[in-house]
Amino acid sequence: MTSQLDAPHDLVGIGIGPFNLSLAALAHGLPHQGAGELATAFYDQRRDFRWHPGLLIEGATLQVPFIADLVTLADPASPWSFLSYLKHKERLFPFYFAEQFHIHRAEYDAYCRWVAGRLPGLHFGHQVDAVRWNPEADLFEVDYTQLDSDGEAEALGRTYTRHLALGIGTAPHIPEPLRPLADAPTVPVIHSADYLDNRERILGADHVTIIGSGQSGAEVFLDLLRARPAGRERLTWLARTPSFAPMEYSKLGLEHFTPDYSRYFHALAAIHEELYRRTLHGGWPDTVLTPGVSVRTAGRIATTKVELHLEHIEQGTRSRLTTDAVILATGYKERPLSRLLAGLDPYLRKDSSGRPRIDDRYRMILDPAVTGSIFVQNGERHSHGVGAPDLGLAAWRSAAILNTLTGKEPYPQPQRTAFTTFGLEQREHTRPQPAGELLPLIEHP
Repeated sequence: MTSQLDAPHDLVGIGIGPFNLSLAALAHGLPHQGAGELATAFYDQRRDFRWHPGLLIEGATLQVPFIADLVTLADPASPWSFLSYLKHKERLFPFYFAEQFHIHRAEYDAYCRWVAGRLPGLHFGHQVDAVRWNPEADLFEVDYTQLDSDGEAEALGRTYTRHLALGIGTAPHIPEPLRPLADAPTVPVIHSADYLDNRERILGADHVTIIGSGQSGAEVFLDLLRARPAGRERLTWLARTPSFAPMEYSKLGLEHFTPDYSRYFHALAAIHEELYRRTLHGGWPDTVLTPGVSVRTAGRIATTKVELHLEHIEQGTRSRLTTDAVILATGYKERPLSRLLAGLDPYLRKDSSGRPRIDDRYRMILDPAVTGSIFVQNGERHSHGVGAPDLGLAAWRSAAILNTLTGKEPYPQPQRTAFTTFGLEQREHTRPQPAGELLPLIEHP
């Protein structure tokens, strides 16, 4: 086993998705508290960078503007910005003339891959196995396995670091009633994360059911709708939500995704347009879009079909649906940290639900005996709200982490980012209040 005790890192990142890639980009070139540059290393078990490859559907766009790249909202002059990528690729003027505010998912993936391929200190093909605190050295120990091109163990290693950043991302969520079906190969029951790998097989199915009303569900439904003959679409789209409606995208609504409160999908309009186009010559497309429905149970009919047992949430009525393929656009869940951090469990402070407590600087709250910090990327929704997984928060959160880690402010951050004020300010007033000023609500027993 190789060891790097003689040269500990200032920061080791576990996982190289967009959030830790953002952190690595903004950390690149920052001065160390002593001399030289901040020493960082980032590890990921994958062979190279991949961002939702199963959902890089042709024409699908990001849910955030291009300015919400890895670095711009913290450092617009960064060499790792999306505009720098376009300039390097000699595509800056075509992008300018295209007047695109929301770029394609495939282009965002290509941009991130460009950064990952040029940024030093990224170690793909390295699986982190365990993390421990070494009290004698005042350092974290990180054990990893280096993998060969087939994903087999090639070598073991250990590195040391003063601080950690966890960015292991999320995993596709499959509802409990459908898990046995997803594990058996005879009828395609797949998560939308694997859609493109199974697209030809899905297109060959007579009837397809999509479950889930989010962005992925809309994009998959639209892609299948466009690929199937008019009048023979044979598509059903089910969702638990009360309606198929775009998420809040008013200017003030979007402020829930600013750092002050730390998505929308526009495929619905395209879906309606495509459905309407298929009525021009009379008749209706063979599609069923039903919101307010949950899947109670599911089973197989012989080996060629799936039967879904449905319940309408508001009506309380039940029915059955037979289909030839199911696509689960049922979202993602945070990957559990318990296995990775098992060696640190005695040092972790948890809330009443057993989740790590995380402060306003994205640090796990640890036993005071631990002098290093563990920063969390996209694993703090329980403590920081719905914006945690949003790409628009990447640069802000990375900047906040680096400001805290360095004890300086290499990336000055504005004190306010939204016009909306979230919550009432709690204070006592000892003077007459001007007209229109909010008073705190005080309840008396």
